[in-house]
Amino acid sequence: MTALSAGHLATDFAGGALPALLPFLVDRFDLNYAMAALAMLASAASSSLIQPLFGLWSDRRGAIWLLPTGVAIAGVGIALAAASPSYWLVLLFVLISGLGVAAFHPEGSKFAAYASGNRRASGMSFFSIGGNLGYALGPIVTTPLVIAFGLTGGLLVALPCLLVAAMLLRVVPFLSGFAPESGRVMAASGERDRVGALVLLLAVIAFRSVAWFGLITFVPLWEVSIGNSAAHGNHLLSLMLLAGGLGTIAAGPIADRVGRRPVVITSMFLVCPLIVVYVLVGGVIGAVALACVGICVIGTFGVTMVLSQEYLPTRIGMASGLAIGLSIGLGGIAAVALGALADSIDLQAAMYAAAAAAVPGFVLATMLPASRARRPLAPEPVL
Repeated sequence: MTALSAGHLATDFAGGALPALLPFLVDRFDLNYAMAALAMLASAASSSLIQPLFGLWSDRRGAIWLLPTGVAIAGVGIALAAASPSYWLVLLFVLISGLGVAAFHPEGSKFAAYASGNRRASGMSFFSIGGNLGYALGPIVTTPLVIAFGLTGGLLVALPCLLVAAMLLRVVPFLSGFAPESGRVMAASGERDRVGALVLLLAVIAFRSVAWFGLITFVPLWEVSIGNSAAHGNHLLSLMLLAGGLGTIAAGPIADRVGRRPVVITSMFLVCPLIVVYVLVGGVIGAVALACVGICVIGTFGVTMVLSQEYLPTRIGMASGLAIGLSIGLGGIAAVALGALADSIDLQAAMYAAAAAAVPGFVLATMLPASRARRPLAPEPVL
């Protein structure tokens, strides 16, 4: 599980570098808000929308080699995007980086489910912590590199990803031991896929993702618009992401005790007012509110992942790809619409629109059916 979490950290580290790069790319290529958001859409489209296809491939044939390959492609792609001489090359390399992210996540999530035993939410939260910390470290590491060496300093972002990819390549034989002998997940006796419940969950994740992509795209730009530096905006972004990583530590065990559904409902209820407080109040109170948004959103990534797998127990690779991919990709599409809104009205209107997106997500979350208790997917080896 530690190796999988490290792979998740490195993959999302590459993804977290992009929002930190945006203010510098805006200055270099004189981009408007919609064009900046288009880079986020390129990342979301390649890293998220095609994840269900990788999940389907994983369920049918197995593809553990995607773990090291995905991490390496994610890191190299975003590094080349940072140093690209034109905006269109930036988009191309962001797309390539996103393919690496898409390749890693369904296979990584599947093996995390294999290794979690009865404590599915806790195990998936541990796996998610790596991704959350990686996404938080992206801005922390990328910003000083770009400030010190210019955008070409972003090439160094590839190094940790390549190191983790090499480590994963070495432990692939060990990780293979977690899989059931049949090479595919068999549902526990009497369990059936609940497609309608999964569709409802994906809608909740999609609305959550609209709010989330609005924040990770525009928080640094919002801080610049109100007179703060790009570095300050990236620090706030990192605060939100780090707080979310800490929230993940608590969310999984709580979900194992009280149920997945109450955790999702409560978190969705809080997102909208917290974003409004960040925009309206600002300062220390706003920063605390932003950190709480991170806890509510990132902290529940693992919980919604487990829910998706429990709603679709015979296709957990596909379920993982859908939960991380398709629905989150819709959030990236919405980020472009929010960018257009910022250009036509102002950035504050776009921030309020991102907050409002959490409201229908909360309403739909109250309609989610309870998940069913599950036996372990496979015997858990001693780590």
